[in-house]
Amino acid sequence: METYNLEKYRPNLHFAPQKNWMNDPNGLIYFNGEYHLFFQHNPHDSIWGPMHWGHAVSKDMITWEELEIALYPDELGTIFSGSTVVDWNNTSGFFPDEPGMVAIFTHHLDGTDQTPPVQTQSLAYSHDKGRTWTKYEGNPVLKHSTKLDFRDPKVFWHDQTEKWIMVLATGQTISLYSSPNLIDWQLESEFGEGIGSHDGVWECPDLFELTVENSGEKKWVLFVSIGDDPQFESGSRTQYFIGSFDGSTFTAENNEIQWVDFGKDNYAGVSFSDVPKDDGRRIYLGWMSNWRYANQVPTEGWRSQMTLPRTLALRNIEDKLLVVQRPVKELDQYFVKKLDLNDVTIKSGEQKTYNIDGSSVEFVLNIENMNSKEYGLVIAHTETQNTVITIDPITNQLIVDRKNSGQVDFSENFSNRQEMKINTTDHVNLRIILDASSIEVFVNDGAYALTSLIFPDKTCEQVSIFSSAGDIKIANGYISASES
Repeated sequence: METYNLEKYRPNLHFAPQKNWMNDPNGLIYFNGEYHLFFQHNPHDSIWGPMHWGHAVSKDMITWEELEIALYPDELGTIFSGSTVVDWNNTSGFFPDEPGMVAIFTHHLDGTDQTPPVQTQSLAYSHDKGRTWTKYEGNPVLKHSTKLDFRDPKVFWHDQTEKWIMVLATGQTISLYSSPNLIDWQLESEFGEGIGSHDGVWECPDLFELTVENSGEKKWVLFVSIGDDPQFESGSRTQYFIGSFDGSTFTAENNEIQWVDFGKDNYAGVSFSDVPKDDGRRIYLGWMSNWRYANQVPTEGWRSQMTLPRTLALRNIEDKLLVVQRPVKELDQYFVKKLDLNDVTIKSGEQKTYNIDGSSVEFVLNIENMNSKEYGLVIAHTETQNTVITIDPITNQLIVDRKNSGQVDFSENFSNRQEMKINTTDHVNLRIILDASSIEVFVNDGAYALTSLIFPDKTCEQVSIFSSAGDIKIANGYISASES
């Protein structure tokens, strides 16, 4: 029997399965004091295979308890992605006594030599806070006679029309359906033809309302993940559209392509349902991997982790509305400040080096560029392994280079250099979260995000802040580390 080191590369702050394979987050919801994370799961192997819904719960979205598998394959197929809702008013008839949870998911039935694969939408419901599930005897509740890609339902209650709305990935478009009871569905509209990126199949949609910072104005936002197409360099990634929704039709206001994340490793993300109104946050979570190499990453006995949960908002940046994202405030309690950095000048060609140790590390730096043409950080995991973050004010780019970050040779597609365009004016705010096998970079209070896997032997030993062509000043900032 093969033995594995299940702890190597295991994250401290990110959810990862105890063993075997995980991909898309599913059914994110808050109910009765718990956050629920369901996820695509193969319980038999650490590569993709017959899909089940794994299940974990948390009080704060950082520390998770993995529970028993929620949904198993059956005669209708394996259990692909979907969502959960709380049926507060018993519209379904499943909950005559008290509200409960309903899962809306895709059944995927493999094709044969004579027949194509079939994807249909089905229901399951729970009376015990998601611990056990009963599949609806009338499954499937939605099917299509011609569409082969017909999956990943995200469902929410629309107050204005008093109906359930389903956004569904249908090939290269998103189809919107409505229902009074979660059982009987009617097609309302279709979105996506001739707009956005079509570099791969459209997957894992999410539709929700966000508030514009400092204005109170609200807009509807549609997230659409794009599957991996080998002819394009990027692999799988996620785009978004900003616009309006009238209960039937989503209308985009932006024609240009907008990306949720500029790193290689944030895909299939969706938001939590039923976060209490007095909280008010729209919280998002993604799968931290890329289909280009997800089955090859060098963890043993388990594969994949989720991103940190992030609070979403809209911000007007240079007369354009953009989605901004920040790690949830619950993360703060996991770090202890180790070092304050205030009014630190770094001259051209110099660097300041700080020793830092922890299973996870946080860097928060407010940097004033005095006249530098290139500056950044070298995060030394060990003496021979490092990840380099460089800011180039000439090209307005932030670059994360992971070519020396540890184990990188498991796939030729594990590209070394990741770039994102940022606003590199005289002042740049950086927040960097480093875990055992990941780095997440947030720039200018979440205006830009880059998520990347790395596989070093150790999280961090020291960090060097450098300026190679001109001076910079750290106006204020700090380095924190987790205690565990």
